[in-house]
Amino acid sequence: MTSKAQDNEVNFEGQSGLKEELNRKIKEQKVVVDELSNLKKNRKVYIQQRNSNIFFLADRSQTLGSCKKELDNMKKELQDM
Repeated sequence: MTSKAQDNEVNFEGQSGLKEELNRKIKEQKVVVDELSNLKKNRKVYIQQRNSNIFFLADRSQTLGSCKKELDNMKKELQDM
């Protein structure tokens, strides 16, 4: 096998791994969106501070909107691959 063919094979395997990881994250995000969508109106939602174990009270509708936007961005990124 030539060096160029080996590089192409390694690149394809790396791309495949990235797609699998992105698909896994998309599935997780879909679950988050579904869970937030099915909450009762009076339920409290907390978001975690990045790189910390601290949670803050958040607005349910704003959190749902940002999660949907993040899901859409992930789907677009997957299509661009």
